[in-house]
Amino acid sequence: MLSPLCSALPALSIPTSNSTAVPHVSEWFEEQLEDDLKWSFAVNRILHAATSKFQDIVLLDTKRFGKALLLDGKLQSAEKDEFIYHESMVHPALLLHHNPKTVFILGGGEGSTARETLKHKSIEKVVMCDIDRDVVNFCLAHLSENQDAFQDEKLHIIFEDAKVGLERQPEKFDVIISDLADPHEGGPCNHLYTKSFYEEGIKPKLNDNGIFVTQAGPSGILSYNVFSSIYNTVKHVFKYVIAYTAHIPSYADSSGWVLASDHPFKLDIEDLDKRICERVRGELRYLDGAFIVSSTVINKTIRTAMMNETHVFTEEDARFTHGQGLASHA
Repeated sequence: MLSPLCSALPALSIPTSNSTAVPHVSEWFEEQLEDDLKWSFAVNRILHAATSKFQDIVLLDTKRFGKALLLDGKLQSAEKDEFIYHESMVHPALLLHHNPKTVFILGGGEGSTARETLKHKSIEKVVMCDIDRDVVNFCLAHLSENQDAFQDEKLHIIFEDAKVGLERQPEKFDVIISDLADPHEGGPCNHLYTKSFYEEGIKPKLNDNGIFVTQAGPSGILSYNVFSSIYNTVKHVFKYVIAYTAHIPSYADSSGWVLASDHPFKLDIEDLDKRICERVRGELRYLDGAFIVSSTVINKTIRTAMMNETHVFTEEDARFTHGQGLASHA
């Protein structure tokens, strides 16, 4: 069954994963961010579309954000600003670790999280576990910026539920990165945000001095409900926890991350800049030591809510972000 995006465009010849791109069209992608809030941007054409056993996959050519990847009609990342999200997802944790060599990625099927991880010279092995082989193959075929990462011999890809995939690993990891879809009502990833998973799934798979980082959903002044809950849940499991945020233009909001360890962190601008120069191949486009430190300074409204948060994520008591997007004619 086609996603709302695809079904809303009956006049278009939408390609399958084996077909070529469709001709130029003028459309708008529209995503309902909340019950009373929509966000839209102009689309030149649908480049590719496919359907896996888990979800619908669409790659758009947009006017403002370049190529945009949608899963089940919901924007995942956009070419022009995905580096903000993925640098923020990866580099703070790896830079705060004293010498990261092994990394496990939950999700991350588009390959961008692996790409950023493999920029670190010390990395010897990255295991990426995504449940949807078709998403990985789709991104391998159509996201040229991640080709080198997918072909790197240090990257090992397994196709499995992330919880099961992590449990089956015979080793522990220096850093575990949770790059999963936001928790949605009825969504497949909700159990991977729970206190029990952090305690029984994540923590036993971290080496001494290991660091865990998870994406934690929208973190804007009007959208931090899930963010504050994930932060509070992680605080119940790890001794040292840092929350940080960055604005993502294509999301029309800020995104949040929660980084945690049982060993203290040293957030020092000069030390972080030195580690970037010594450890990272090439230039980071978004992060430096000063911005990493500044991103941990949360505004008073959200910080107060986080400090007062009592909700803990469980399978019986979860919080959700809003659902899917759709497309309409210009």
